[in-house]
Amino acid sequence: MSIGEVLLEKGLITAEHLARAMDMRRRTGQRLDRALIELGCVSERQLLEVISEQYGIPMVDLSDVQIDVETLRSLPPKLVYRRGLVPLEKQNGTLRVATSDPFDLYSFDEVRMLTGLEIQPVLAPSEDIQSVIKTYYGVGGETIDEMMDSADLEVINDDQGDGEDLLEMAQEASVIKLVNEIFLEAVKERATDIHIEPYEHDLKIRYRIDGVLQETTMPVQIRRFQAAIISRIKIMAHLNIAEKRLPQDGRIQLKIGGRQFDVRVSVIPMLYGEGVVMRLLDHSTVRFTLTELGMADDTLELFHQLISRPHGIILVTGPTGSGKTTTLYAALREIVSPAIKVVTVEDPVEYHLEGVNQIQVAPKIGLTFARGLRHILRHDPDVVLIGEIRDLETAEAAVQAALTGHLVFSTLHTNDACSSATRLLDMGVEPFLVTSTVEAAMAQRLVRTICPECKEPYEPDPARLPADFNYQPGEPLWHGQGCRKCRGTGYYGRTGLFELMVTSDRIREHVMNRSPAGQILAAAKAEGLRLLREDGWLKVRHGITTPEEVIRATKA
Repeated sequence: MSIGEVLLEKGLITAEHLARAMDMRRRTGQRLDRALIELGCVSERQLLEVISEQYGIPMVDLSDVQIDVETLRSLPPKLVYRRGLVPLEKQNGTLRVATSDPFDLYSFDEVRMLTGLEIQPVLAPSEDIQSVIKTYYGVGGETIDEMMDSADLEVINDDQGDGEDLLEMAQEASVIKLVNEIFLEAVKERATDIHIEPYEHDLKIRYRIDGVLQETTMPVQIRRFQAAIISRIKIMAHLNIAEKRLPQDGRIQLKIGGRQFDVRVSVIPMLYGEGVVMRLLDHSTVRFTLTELGMADDTLELFHQLISRPHGIILVTGPTGSGKTTTLYAALREIVSPAIKVVTVEDPVEYHLEGVNQIQVAPKIGLTFARGLRHILRHDPDVVLIGEIRDLETAEAAVQAALTGHLVFSTLHTNDACSSATRLLDMGVEPFLVTSTVEAAMAQRLVRTICPECKEPYEPDPARLPADFNYQPGEPLWHGQGCRKCRGTGYYGRTGLFELMVTSDRIREHVMNRSPAGQILAAAKAEGLRLLREDGWLKVRHGITTPEEVIRATKA
């Protein structure tokens, strides 16, 4: 019985599916099983399970298999990448090899000739095999292998070669492919930043995933192609490839899998070459609504009321990368309509919002936040977003906009909500102007959420929990055990912690008296302010995140 007939008998495909696959086989010469997968009639895992049952070839879960490094080295990387094979273990003259294609007998013969061992195939999906190959052989390993063999590509050190050599080298097809693989892996792993860091004997590449840097496995030979990789990135970002002594900033526009990415590139000269950091801005990820940010119901309801006010300033505070821009964009998406004109002035414009007029700051030609704000007020906006209040000039322009009947959103770099008023006072804004315009300030942080695939309850050791977490003995908490989906971290995705302070009469009185932030905080807490840390403990109790994450992101 053919594999198609077995799948039909098991009800995994229909007669129509089989007919379409047979037609594709006749037209293209493709094998029937591959045609069924390509047409989406059956998943690769389902097909492998049927093949395993039919031919007695065992299936393996590669995430549970301990792979011996010496066994991995028994096959050249080029063969592993090209054939999609993972050598698992050697025993009594037999080599167990994981494959997603048990009918590729030529590959088994090649391995048998190279190793002199009998081959015992086991089955695993190609996605799992590729994941293991990247883990042990490194991202771009096949490309590096090709580059090592290439006589056309000359490897030079950073202090050799002129701009023309670098340009020629950076435009080699293998270098282009390698840099593309670095970007593709970053997108696949949901990275927000790529760090390329040169050391004396190594070139490290780290991805920031869910706010935490994670080193990725790279082939050891990648250090030899450092100059080529960095020159390629410079060309993509329209930077000067011959300039290696000064920092440079640029931008790259990418389209990966139908998604648009804006990549902000920063190149800085370091001791052993140039270091590169690239921030990946995915235009599709801004489609958050306020309800998806992770605000508690009472905070969300209050924030809704605030953004519906006719005028005033609403500030979102926190360090870089705490999600301030995402929160403000979600607020704009909530209120934008044909009846409301919204204008933003940003540096840079990170995401494009439908129905919102966005202005890019250009300090080199004198278009600052303050100047842009003064001019956009002549365009009769109802709502204004200022990317960041950095100085007195911008602060005064924001205050003026609020006083003249506009709702102003902006961000500040302060550690908590209560420090925002004192920060404006420190800039030089008069207390009566702060109390007249600032309606609310919201501090926020991002914490990683527990991976839903490996989430499990546990009972913690109370002695290891912080004193401000009121843990009840026997109360279950949750954590992630670690799985393939979360790269063994136990976390997948992020959510926000929020601290929303509304400017009450009592707080205005403290601001007028120039009271320190501690007194403003005490007054806000007396009126029911929930601190970032307290919001974190709520999310721990609801099984959203872990105590370790709250401790990492907030202070007691």
